[in-house]
Amino acid sequence: MPETGLRSAPRFSIIVPVFNVQGFLRACLNSLLAQDFADFEVIAVDDRSPDRSGEILAEYAARDPRVITARHEENRGIGAARNTGVDRASGDYLLFLDSDDTLTPGSLRAMADRLAGAEDPDLLLFDHVRSYWWHEVKPSAARELLAAAGAEVFRPAERTEFLQMFAVVWNRAFRRDFFVDNGFRYTDGLYEDALMVYTTMLTAERAVCLDHACVEYRQRRHGNSMKTPGRKHFTIFEQYQRLFEFLDGRPDLDHLRPLFFERMVSHFLFTGARESRVPVGDRPEYFHRAAAMYRRHKPAGFTPPEDVDARQFQALERGSYRAFQALGLVNRTRESGRQRLRTAQGAMSRRAASVSYAMQRRRPLDPGLAVFSAYWNRTPSCNPLAVYEKAKELVPHLHGVWVVREDLVDTLPDGMDHVVVGTPRYWEVMARATYFVNNVNFADHLVKRPGQVHLQTHHGTPLKRMGIDQQKYPAAAKGMSMRKLLERADRWDLSVSSNQHSTEQWERVYPCGFESVDAGYPRNDVFFRTGSQEVLDIRARLGIAPGSTAVLYAPTVRDYQVGYVPRLDLEKITRALGPDVVLLVRTHYFYDQDPRLQQLQEQGALIDVSRHPSVEELCLAADALVTDYSSIMFDYAALDRPIINYADDWETYVRSRGVTFDLLSGRPGETPGVVATDEDELIEAFRSGRWNGTEAGELRAAFRARFCPWDDGHAAERVVRRTFLGAEDPSPAPLPLSERTVAPSPLEAARRVEGAVLTGPAEHPSGRPDVELTG
Repeated sequence: MPETGLRSAPRFSIIVPVFNVQGFLRACLNSLLAQDFADFEVIAVDDRSPDRSGEILAEYAARDPRVITARHEENRGIGAARNTGVDRASGDYLLFLDSDDTLTPGSLRAMADRLAGAEDPDLLLFDHVRSYWWHEVKPSAARELLAAAGAEVFRPAERTEFLQMFAVVWNRAFRRDFFVDNGFRYTDGLYEDALMVYTTMLTAERAVCLDHACVEYRQRRHGNSMKTPGRKHFTIFEQYQRLFEFLDGRPDLDHLRPLFFERMVSHFLFTGARESRVPVGDRPEYFHRAAAMYRRHKPAGFTPPEDVDARQFQALERGSYRAFQALGLVNRTRESGRQRLRTAQGAMSRRAASVSYAMQRRRPLDPGLAVFSAYWNRTPSCNPLAVYEKAKELVPHLHGVWVVREDLVDTLPDGMDHVVVGTPRYWEVMARATYFVNNVNFADHLVKRPGQVHLQTHHGTPLKRMGIDQQKYPAAAKGMSMRKLLERADRWDLSVSSNQHSTEQWERVYPCGFESVDAGYPRNDVFFRTGSQEVLDIRARLGIAPGSTAVLYAPTVRDYQVGYVPRLDLEKITRALGPDVVLLVRTHYFYDQDPRLQQLQEQGALIDVSRHPSVEELCLAADALVTDYSSIMFDYAALDRPIINYADDWETYVRSRGVTFDLLSGRPGETPGVVATDEDELIEAFRSGRWNGTEAGELRAAFRARFCPWDDGHAAERVVRRTFLGAEDPSPAPLPLSERTVAPSPLEAARRVEGAVLTGPAEHPSGRPDVELTG
């Protein structure tokens, strides 16, 4: 709530235009709502964002009354969104924050103190830092300038050094009355910041500086509109034309025209030299438009300043694009791309099959050929297998080929077409297939051809940090090349998401150009189509005795440990829970078989299911799941069965790997059920019945609602329709959670098969209550 309850208006109105930023929006809003100075409002304007940014805004607005939302019925651009925010604002000062940037801690209080000390000037200029996706943070070029200003109050038109600051609107605060009374409005198109910055600076009478880095300016690898090439960058000419028209009406500012002319030309040159802005094919026209502006607005007697390359200015003045090209400046930004190509070509040349592969790539793509792989070419499984099976049904003309390791060929079902890495047919298939489906990444030697479509299905919901976030955790990133990881992710066209949390994480930690397919996980469809007898058949194949309570224990891998290190005394656990409880133990697939588990299995203490080919079958067979931080909990939640987290090393895991939310917080939507931090707590949770009690059920329901919103038995269909049939709006839409019918629990399955009628509390088939697990 605002600190000054008697105020009729907040001190700050923070205007946040929102478009396609669902992976970054929460961080932006969190940085605002966590400020220790609370007298502000946030005006968040959804500019018809095609992603789920609008839903995130609604969530925050419902949670905090300081968040006020507005929505455009059509996409109108960042300038229009900012204007809408200004129209809704009521604060003393306007702040404009881009929705992928953040406000640093303590910034609003520092601004408020500085403004109060200067008796509310028209403008407040403050510092920022640049935050790069590889987690490097660099100071701004204006740091020393702002620090040197001290407590001085000045007229910006008289201090040209401040007119040369980074011309963006988010590194300054505007007194609202000054902004509104002078009729300032944002214009359409890119580069609107420069026009607004210069016109407000030239109009303001009183400005002050704040030596505090208030904004963390995110340098995105992908998705920044300023780094997306196209003709929209030609709007830079219109913006500067408007600036000089403004100057035409202010003859008192004629002495500043050479300064703004130099700023304009430098901006033209900077923008035109970058392929990420102006494509090569548009360079000649861009150059001639810049030359025309040069001649139109060149002040009498102008000479380029000493700190710029005068040759570029002279080439523009002559209007000779050929002379400009001769300077070798146009193509200077292409070197890195050529170097990457040489690196890739060099890697391929070291492989004996490179010539054959290159020849195959000259042949046309096969529109009916799709390549599938799972878990680094292991046995077909997980989401890719579910997509493969559904594609056979919905796209019968599609021919799927699996890439598998040579030692696993014998595990394939009869009739499943496959290739082994490195064989001649492997290179042919990889060269000519139109579709590629994997839950990890295909090998680095794969060259993606135009027209090929890559579907990344992933294989879990991210509790742990992934992608570029792993750079902060040396144990997790050991031996990993982030450059190569992102080059592999650059091949993705479509990314399957199981929930909104995953969608936001994938977009942020893999800053590449893919489209999210918000469909649910195809591998979980089986939970919604498996009947009672099938559940019992799975249990019988696993060797689970009728009437037993089966508990699946599935811990995840530890980056800070080498090899499989048991975290539970499994013999003690099974002895304490008694003969009517059978423990299914599944170690992570990164680990080799554990001899001790095999010994315990031989003794009848547990069933080692570490090499069972289907995790989904294990989930169907289990009455409850015990895990630590494994993503299996998010899939198991779709079954609406008890989940127990055994978290004996939570703090160590968080420090070594990092997490995306606090699993142990006990808050609905974060903790899926009972939490145990030692073996005695785990045993007590079962013996007391807490594992399946009312509180655990409520937590499980909230967790399921958050992380299984789209799992309804039709995820594979949605993915197949989007990937292979080109359906922009995958159908059918997910069923409401209340209408979904999941596979019955094993005990419920037994009752259904026996024809029993459920009239009261669930009972064990043996007649004992489910919670009596005392042995």
